[in-house]
Amino acid sequence: MLGFCPVFSSSVVFLFFVSDGYCLPKTIDTIMNAELVRYIDSIHRDRGIDKEVLFVALEDALTTAIRKHYDLDDDFYLNFDRETGQMESNYELQFEEFGRIFAQTVKQNWFTRIREAERDVLYREFEEKIGDIITGTVQRFEGDSVVVSLGKVEGFLPRSEKVRGEIYHVGDRVRTLVLDVKKVGLKVRITLSRASTGLVRRLFELEVPEIADGILEIRKLEREPGYRTKIAVNSTDSRVDCVGACVGVHGTRIKSIIDELGGERIDIIRWTDDPQQMLINALKPAEVSHIQLDEVTHKALVLVEPDNLSLAIGRRGQNVRLASQLTGWDIDIMTRAELEETLAREEEEERKRLAGEDGIEATGTTETTGTTEATEGGELSAEEGAKGEAEPTEAAATSEPEGLTTIPASDLPQGTPGEEAPEDPLAEAPLAETPLAETPLAEAPLAETPLAETPLAETPLTAAPHSEAPLAEAPPAEAGSADSGLAESPESGTLEGGTGEHANNAGTNNKGLETQNKETGSSGEESAEHSAEKPAS
Repeated sequence: MLGFCPVFSSSVVFLFFVSDGYCLPKTIDTIMNAELVRYIDSIHRDRGIDKEVLFVALEDALTTAIRKHYDLDDDFYLNFDRETGQMESNYELQFEEFGRIFAQTVKQNWFTRIREAERDVLYREFEEKIGDIITGTVQRFEGDSVVVSLGKVEGFLPRSEKVRGEIYHVGDRVRTLVLDVKKVGLKVRITLSRASTGLVRRLFELEVPEIADGILEIRKLEREPGYRTKIAVNSTDSRVDCVGACVGVHGTRIKSIIDELGGERIDIIRWTDDPQQMLINALKPAEVSHIQLDEVTHKALVLVEPDNLSLAIGRRGQNVRLASQLTGWDIDIMTRAELEETLAREEEEERKRLAGEDGIEATGTTETTGTTEATEGGELSAEEGAKGEAEPTEAAATSEPEGLTTIPASDLPQGTPGEEAPEDPLAEAPLAETPLAETPLAEAPLAETPLAETPLAETPLTAAPHSEAPLAEAPPAEAGSADSGLAESPESGTLEGGTGEHANNAGTNNKGLETQNKETGSSGEESAEHSAEKPAS
């Protein structure tokens, strides 16, 4: 029984039959050469591969196998006659030496070259269809992708290119847009789309002949798949209404497009070069009351009536978002009441900001001025305080001989009986070295604080009525209190020490104390007696 090595199928035999390793007569080879030519012609018709490509692929497969079998150099060549299929070579080949392994190797190489050629043919075919609409049948599902049969090849509809809400079943016919074509190994991967703006554009071109003829032009198109599409069209012929031509008689043209897109809403807009009018057209069906454009920031403020606000914004902001993408302007929509409220709020914020800045500047100015005044006030208070110190010192020196000449103050605590009581020892209370003379020590920088008059005017006067008490202890306490009050004033910044007026007040108070000492001189003896009797008892 004769055995043979098939190359493509059981009906096609390689150049020779093999029978126990021997070749059949040449007449059989001649018959098979003619059969080879017919088979190549059949592949050419069925798969669209050029005959020359098939012959070249067969020659390359045989050349590679023969060189490997005989270990030949690169100068070996082999070719076939395109009409008769007769093989020619620069080497004499002994076909009886070729076995099944050789024939199988040639077969595999030739098949690989044919698949590569077929892939290239399909790639060129679908590469020309990028951007076109093709119809296919849902074949199966791979993950989130839908595999669509396109005849000779399969297309893939990924999840990102599907329209939300659309459901596909095996066997459904779908119209998709060819989005991309790639070579992957020996296959062609075709990416399809149902969510692309190109699908809507191509549907309009198919449904509206004026667009295909060039009378109408699609200037721009924006889409949110499954929800809404805005398309701006322009007419090159003034006699043709661009919007009416796209809608069709009784809406027949636009209705077929909407049905193909699964009920997606489509807004057809008349294109214009005027930005304001273009914004008005893009925001339809909402009615616009006023538009203010900012050329620098490329922003548009659109005012609408309250009953048109929701219509202008659209569901989930779709209308204003698509209008912004279509026109290229950043659109801000509000009513007049909202605008007035916004302006008032911004004005209030601006006023607060300016007030805060003015307050900071005023604080800095006050601190600077206060420092200058404190320096000048300190110098003046030092001079005036020196003058005020001189006056109470002289007054104290005058009162000292009258109140302290007879009895020294050191005799009072001994309490010697029978001795005459000296004059009131309280005469020593307003000593010449009283702290009141040190009033100018208050070098507080603040010169107008009224609190300074209170301790100077009231504190010494309250000590005078209590002359009957052990007055020897009272004046130091009162003087110390006045001194402490004056000493603390520079630190607290609330006492106006060091002014001439206060120094004069201090001198006046010292003179008042001197007069009181003179008036109480007559009763000094009685006080001295009582003071002397107390230690004795």
